[in-house]
Amino acid sequence: QAPPVESGGGSVQAGGSLTLSCAASGYNRYCLAWFRQAPGKEREGVAAINTDGRISYVDSVKGRFTISRDNAKKTLYLQMNSLKPEDAAYYYCAADSRVLAFSTEYRYWGQGTQVTVSP
Repeated sequence: QAPPVESGGGSVQAGGSLTLSCAASGYNRYCLAWFRQAPGKEREGVAAINTDGRISYVDSVKGRFTISRDNAKKTLYLQMNSLKPEDAAYYYCAADSRVLAFSTEYRYWGQGTQVTVSP
């Protein structure tokens, strides 16, 4: 199974928006999630989506981030609005056949894409 591949990171000012994409070929029947890790901090789950469409968000991004998946395009997205400096981190896409929500036990991980948010 090829690992997922993230793209779309970049630098924005606080209040701006970014959309991350994750090419996830072969993962249509897998649960997918976005994690992030800032320097000196543990990796945390941001948003997860199951194969039945159920979605979970960490409280700090509710109302600002939207996770979605397009199985036809084999792509996972994370629309991020109203970005804050504390959202700055490397963002990772993860996939697993199990329902893991924000556990870090996902089997497949991308290399990450960096998001920088300036005040």
